[in-house]
Amino acid sequence: MDIQDKKAYSEKWFSYLQSQICNNFESLEAKSRSSKKFVTTYWYKNIKNEGGGVYKILRNGNIFDKVGVNKSTVSGIFSKKFRRNIPGANSNGKYWASGISVVAHMKNPKIPAMHFNTRFIVTSKSWFGGGIDLTPSFSDFNEKKYFHSKLKKVCKDNKKNYKRFKLWCDRYFYLPHRKEPRGIGGIFFDYENGNWEKDFKFIREVGLNFLDLSSNIILKKMKVSYNKRDKDKQMYKRGRYIEFNLLYDRGTKFGLNSGGNTEAILMSLPPKAKW
Repeated sequence: MDIQDKKAYSEKWFSYLQSQICNNFESLEAKSRSSKKFVTTYWYKNIKNEGGGVYKILRNGNIFDKVGVNKSTVSGIFSKKFRRNIPGANSNGKYWASGISVVAHMKNPKIPAMHFNTRFIVTSKSWFGGGIDLTPSFSDFNEKKYFHSKLKKVCKDNKKNYKRFKLWCDRYFYLPHRKEPRGIGGIFFDYENGNWEKDFKFIREVGLNFLDLSSNIILKKMKVSYNKRDKDKQMYKRGRYIEFNLLYDRGTKFGLNSGGNTEAILMSLPPKAKW
């Protein structure tokens, strides 16, 4: 399989997964007697033939305060300053990238915020990356155990190093200026390029795991009661979420340095927060 076929297969999967996630989240809203739907926005890079994307956002639902599902496919040339941080980009700075990113901020503070993304990047090299993590406002041992056991299984089934991916996630989603983790972690991985077919299978199964995980966690807690104090605690936790995404998140930096759409890149920010 040549690189063009790999690009086509990857992009087609990300588009399919975006539709599946949006359909699933809308069905969860319907279960809560909400008719809220995703609003779709298409965007294109300023330079012709360098691609673009589609981001879908659902706001003010009974389940989601705000959830964004962004799929993009872009190409171009990295700036000289940025390309030294990207494997295989030093020679001419050319790149191609496709991926999907999901960030869900819940109305009920007892349900954790959720983040998921997977991507395929091509320079003079090519690789997959991505991850899943949760940011709860309240600790829940059983939820944490269930979440990590599901991620451990998908790694084991695909002969991936769960312990390494988990540690990578713990180190990545950490706020050094606060000396605290953003949430309860999950898995984070990058530069997966050992065997394309096997790595692509892993990427697909990580996406399907997110569909399963997110549904089960939401359904279990969607009717749990909460009060204003609980909501205030969630607002402060969202402040930490914002600090991480604006100061440290690699996806935010990559999007802004690859000519991505600002609104799509910053869809990860919650609608309201406190400090």
